Amino acid sequence: MNKIISLICGIIFGIGLTVSQMIDPAKVLGFLNIFGEWDPSLAFVMIGALIISSPFFHLFKNNKKPIFADKFSYSNNKELNKKLIIGSSLFGAGWGLAGLCPGPAIASLALLNLNSVSFVIFMFVGFYLVKLLDLTIQAR
Repeated sequence: MNKIISLICGIIFGIGLTVSQMIDPAKVLGFLNIFGEWDPSLAFVMIGALIISSPFFHLFKNNKKPIFADKFSYSNNKELNKKLIIGSSLFGAGWGLAGLCPGPAIASLALLNLNSVSFVIFMFVGFYLVKLLDLTIQAR
C-alpha cells in the first residue's frame, strides 16, 4: 500500500510540475535571473505548495506515525559539514546551469527532451560516483 500511495503522490507531483511549467528549464532560469527579466512564477508555485502542505504538516506532526507508513522519516542531523556544503553547492550550480533539479527533470522525461534525458542520465551517474567515492573513502 505504501508504494501505491508513493506512486500516486509522485504522479500528482509530476502533474503539478507540468501544469505550473516547472519542467521547462527556461521558466526556472527566468526565476533565477534576478538581474534580467525576472519571472516570479516559481515563487508562486512554492507559495502555493506551502499553503497546501503547511496545514497538513501541522495537523499530522504529533501523530505517532504517518497514515501509510510505519514511522516518520525525519533527519536528526543538524550538523553543517563539508559533504553538505559541497553537495548543496553542486546542486545549486547544476540547477542554475541546467534549469532542472531532480523532480522536474524526471517529470520532464515524458516529453522526451534530449536535454532532460541527458540530465537524468548524468544525475544518476553522479549519484553512483558519489556513492562509489564515499565507499572508497570509508574503506580506508
